[in-house]
Amino acid sequence: MATAEETAVPVATDGKPGILRRIQNGLAFLFASKIAVVGLCIVMFWIIVAIFAPAFTPYTPLEQDWKAPNQGPSKEHILGTDELGRDLWSRLIYGARVVLVLMPITENYWIPGGTAIWGVIVALVVGATLGLIGGYHGGWIDEIIMRLLDAMMAVPIILLYMIIMAALGASALNVVIAITIVGTPGIARLVRSLTLDIRTREYIRAAETRGENPWQIMFVEILPNARGPIIIDAMLRVGYAIFAMGTLGFLGLGIPPPSPDWGSMVAKGREFILTGSPWACLWPSLAIASLVVGLNLLADGLREESMRYQ
Repeated sequence: MATAEETAVPVATDGKPGILRRIQNGLAFLFASKIAVVGLCIVMFWIIVAIFAPAFTPYTPLEQDWKAPNQGPSKEHILGTDELGRDLWSRLIYGARVVLVLMPITENYWIPGGTAIWGVIVALVVGATLGLIGGYHGGWIDEIIMRLLDAMMAVPIILLYMIIMAALGASALNVVIAITIVGTPGIARLVRSLTLDIRTREYIRAAETRGENPWQIMFVEILPNARGPIIIDAMLRVGYAIFAMGTLGFLGLGIPPPSPDWGSMVAKGREFILTGSPWACLWPSLAIASLVVGLNLLADGLREESMRYQ
């Protein structure tokens, strides 16, 4: 018979959980929320079809069939075609690359993918840095940073997007810049509020007593202990960025054609709704809605689950 010592699970000798244990704890935390699981399934669906897009369709997003423009769902084109005879299913799944996955669209047409992800990542870096500096140092530094950010937040979001894109021009890089500029103030205010609370903790006082560098205190002591709310907020902001990309594409200020950008697809497809061909507008609209809802469900589920342990 095996003894307790023989069947015990080995643990790290330094008292910290190993990488596998951390992954298990993270997955257990995630799957404890049914809402988060539903959101994760929706998001993973779009990520998987984007990564393995060639395996899910025989067509490319730019391939045209002049014999079948504005066709409804059929055996050849399961979601129909647009006004140029391009397969809508292939444009949807390759369009997910534009939003989520850091992959080129096709070998012959390359734009950097993951536009929404890149925009939120850069906004996180800039906003977190400004929030840490303002919250930790306080005083006139905090006042200058916050007043500048407040001035940016005073401009309506859609108007700010339009001003930035009109000034910079329509391109994938400029969409990332616009998402970064619009998202930075909100992230900075969140990180600042977390920093104001954490900087009063005993371990921060101990680090200051040891004479640690302020930058080390901010990024090694404070930021890791504020990661939970920041990660959840970032998930929500990816959803906002996707919605903003759709809005910019609809207004003609997003990624220029022939990119399979969902917003541009909606803008072009709406011209044919009254002619009895709503498919080119319907499917990308549902794609945007489903992905945004999935990200919000995932973030809400994680937030509700995290509140149980406070």
